[in-house]
Amino acid sequence: MKTDAHILIVDDDKEIRDLLQEYFQKHGLRVSAARDEDEMQAALRRAPVDLIILDVMLPGKSGLDICRELRTHSTVPIIMLTAVTETIDRVLGLEMGADDYVPKPFDPRELLARTRAVLRRRAEPGASYKPMQQIFKFAGWTLDSGRRRLLNPEAVRVELTTAEFNLLLTLAKSAQRVLSREQLIELSNQNGDYSYDRSVDILVSRLRRKMEDDPRAPKLILTVRGGGYQFVPEVAAE
Repeated sequence: MKTDAHILIVDDDKEIRDLLQEYFQKHGLRVSAARDEDEMQAALRRAPVDLIILDVMLPGKSGLDICRELRTHSTVPIIMLTAVTETIDRVLGLEMGADDYVPKPFDPRELLARTRAVLRRRAEPGASYKPMQQIFKFAGWTLDSGRRRLLNPEAVRVELTTAEFNLLLTLAKSAQRVLSREQLIELSNQNGDYSYDRSVDILVSRLRRKMEDDPRAPKLILTVRGGGYQFVPEVAAE
């Protein structure tokens, strides 16, 4: 673990920010603080960070949404911090890509211990805020999450709406897994474009029309009766 690891605390409660900043700095960590997503993004542009402590209940975009968006392009470790202790919220946070989850009220000593544990697990040279694998190849297709574009096997770009792209990216990242409609809504619905099961069906139908040789006999995105959808091809990430 880096002895001078840089921690970014994102919480709209100034007392919590000040408390953690003072406590963590006392124990040898570099600390930056932000009250919302805008300040967080500004901090990330200023300097790389080794771990983000992210409150779920923030003004504007929630911590869960921020975590999900960070995970589309970064492996930076994230510890979710929240007053909500319902199991479903913990599960959602972890499914969005969080590394750990600490409920409020908390003991700063416990949060420091968990922070150090996550840093030890994730420690590797250059592991600070860095791009994740962003290009996914399957059945001759290329899905570039950085450029947000899809190329067919003839290297021709296929135009997708934001919702279609997000859903396809979620499916590609979970290849061979059966995902329920509820899971697909939670994992891919970054902009709140859809909120009910039928919306997923419509988006899948659109993707099939654009990607399948015969949309009525799909070979890429299969419907699993009573389960949801399964992305069948083998996916190679670069």
